[in-house]
Amino acid sequence: MTIETEVLDTPDRDAAKAALAILHAWGQKATQAEIAALDPAVAQMVNGTGYPAFNRIYPTDFTVGANYKATLPDLQNGPSSLIRGAQQLIQHVGISNFRLPIRYHSRGGGDLQLETSVTGSVSLDAEKKGINMSRIMRSFYRHAEATFSFDVIEAALDDYKADLESLDARIQMRFSFPMKIASLRSGLTGYQYYDLALELVEQEGRRKKIVHLDYVYSSTCPCSLELSEHARATRGQLATPHSQRSVARISVEDLDARECLWFEDLIDLCRRAVPTETQVMVKREDEQAFAELNAANPIFVEDAARLFCEQLLADTRVGDFRIVASHQESLHSHDAISVLTQGDTFAAQSFDPKLFNTLFHVG
Repeated sequence: MTIETEVLDTPDRDAAKAALAILHAWGQKATQAEIAALDPAVAQMVNGTGYPAFNRIYPTDFTVGANYKATLPDLQNGPSSLIRGAQQLIQHVGISNFRLPIRYHSRGGGDLQLETSVTGSVSLDAEKKGINMSRIMRSFYRHAEATFSFDVIEAALDDYKADLESLDARIQMRFSFPMKIASLRSGLTGYQYYDLALELVEQEGRRKKIVHLDYVYSSTCPCSLELSEHARATRGQLATPHSQRSVARISVEDLDARECLWFEDLIDLCRRAVPTETQVMVKREDEQAFAELNAANPIFVEDAARLFCEQLLADTRVGDFRIVASHQESLHSHDAISVLTQGDTFAAQSFDPKLFNTLFHVG
């Protein structure tokens, strides 16, 4: 049967009804595959079931061409009319904790490949709907094979700042850095792992390079030590001072591009300030030495902040800095904490309510 229809510039209701009749007539003889090949909206009219017959087999041979790609919706790059909520500048938008192996230089001249968690964000202008998050990852991966340094982070930041047309941008990389440490007296060595992060921040055209380090140490309470010695001296009573595992998060702005502030340098700086770092390899003579070392360096949390500060102030490679210390008390059911900042970079009237919860060190 041949049905001829007049092609109208402006179809009316009768023309639409005739076209629908043709579709139904064709649909009675067509296969489901032929119907599925139509536009889904047309297929729904043909089936007359209210639900189209979708293909349920994954099309392994389907390829994306330029024309098809151009039809894909992109809501994040849509007009400002799509913005929900206040049309306001967002200071940080991006991705957190995507991981990949990155190589790092060590002070001794070798390279280490370490699993690294990356956070990348950009500012978003008030009139922009959003960003394509995957661009941050793609920009970063373009440089991931290089031996990493702040220069390479800067190249990645340049890329995704340009890709996303943003004014401000940030990259932070977190990793666990191994360093071989000798025991106090037995001559053994073992690997101590340090939680480190590198951060590059660009704001209002100015870039800052920041290094974060969690340093874990033992803190013996000076008051408890004196009281224990008093009990021994006056009453012959055996008593032990309390000490606890403690964590200081040291954040420093790296100033000197001519002289590298190695990770090992920052760790050594902390060890000079507070030498009672927790130990890796311990025999009996090491345990006795550690007890003696703690007795020689009793420390309140206020002392810790000031001792770290003293060392940081003396290093010309260090600009602004922040020290957050937490002594996780064995006497009290709460912790003792201190925060000391130098300069504007880390100055803040408020901090994250869970900040000190993040200073717990899990061995």
